[in-house]
Amino acid sequence: MMKDNTIGARLWRTAIWLFVGFFVLNLFGMIAAVVTSSFATRWLGTWLPAGWTTRWYFAAWSEFQLDDILIVTFQVVFAVVALAGLLGVPAAYALARREFPGKRLVMLLIVLPLLVPPITFGIPLATVLYRANLAGGMSGVILANLVPTVPFVILVMVPFIEQIDPRVEAAARVFGAGTFRLFIHILLPLLIPGVLAALLLVLVRTIAMFELTFLTSGPTSQTLVVALYYAVFAAGVRAVQSVDAMAVIYMVSTLIWLLVALRFVNPAQIVTRAKQQTAN
Repeated sequence: MMKDNTIGARLWRTAIWLFVGFFVLNLFGMIAAVVTSSFATRWLGTWLPAGWTTRWYFAAWSEFQLDDILIVTFQVVFAVVALAGLLGVPAAYALARREFPGKRLVMLLIVLPLLVPPITFGIPLATVLYRANLAGGMSGVILANLVPTVPFVILVMVPFIEQIDPRVEAAARVFGAGTFRLFIHILLPLLIPGVLAALLLVLVRTIAMFELTFLTSGPTSQTLVVALYYAVFAAGVRAVQSVDAMAVIYMVSTLIWLLVALRFVNPAQIVTRAKQQTAN
């Protein structure tokens, strides 16, 4: 295909690149400002701070009780990851291997929580959980986060399972392998890359999930992102540098897990799969 070199096309490409460059520049500018502020002794009306210090990180750790918040965060995250895997992988296997009436509708319903904003279903979901006396604690936060994460695991795992030749499973059964041995010795080794990719992305997604966690958490079940929100908007006078230090801690912890996850999965494949499921 020949590249369109008309004036209109070149102007359009230039405008797109300028927009992308402006967006990236602003993004890195905001991140740099927060990081710089977290290390600044004082920063008022100058290009660079008057001095540098790490005391704001120690102040944030003490003031916001980040040790307790991080423990709660990872308790929630790993519980969601484990339950999403236990529920999502068998469901994905059933959807990949079985044909039944209404399968397309089921797939559409599964993908739906990933396509709509979490706040759309988060408020009625939180209402139901509060009426059932589940919200306000750890269990409510975990259950709320399972709503988008289980479909996410299914969406990631279905393509991996479909790539496995069913004749491999049939041959294993011919040689006497039961369901348990078939799963442990045949399917699990083949599915490990997909399972790791799905669960790592669920981990990152849960750490960054604000809406559902905010609506269902209580004083003792706040994750890091919710605690950061309260640190910014709660009543009282707080040093800006201390809040920025907390934001940097959140950003770094999320970024580390995201980089690990990206080594196992290509996000473009997930987006393409979601479009294919909705189109079908």
